[in-house]
Amino acid sequence: MLKDEPVSIIMSTDVKTVQIGQGLSEVRLRLNDHSIHHVPVLQGDRLVGIVSALDMMKLSFDAHDADGGSNTHPLDQHFHICDAMQSDVVCIDPRESIRHAAEILSEGLFHCLPVVQGDRQLVGIVTSTDLIQYLYEQY
Repeated sequence: MLKDEPVSIIMSTDVKTVQIGQGLSEVRLRLNDHSIHHVPVLQGDRLVGIVSALDMMKLSFDAHDADGGSNTHPLDQHFHICDAMQSDVVCIDPRESIRHAAEILSEGLFHCLPVVQGDRQLVGIVTSTDLIQYLYEQY
């Protein structure tokens, strides 16, 4: 395992995203249809946030409570993407090292790093699973 290999060699580039104006039902659809845990939120091609499966579960409980215990309305009628997304997203440049990505993710605060360049243009994503798979391939 080389400490200086760029994160670009392990990042996923076929990232499933949503636009800031879309409904939360689109986020849920991306999570379920693609068996993923994080959906970057874009404004054009610029990263403005990220929604995790856990964020969606929290909102689902809130929607349940807002209806007096019965979620009879779609989630989109109660909340917007801005209500669910984390906007203070830690990102990494594609030229940064895999080691640096591992240092950030090993803190355990979150499990993915959007890979951006320029003015937060999304070019990929690195997850804890990507790092584990990379480590596994080294042995």
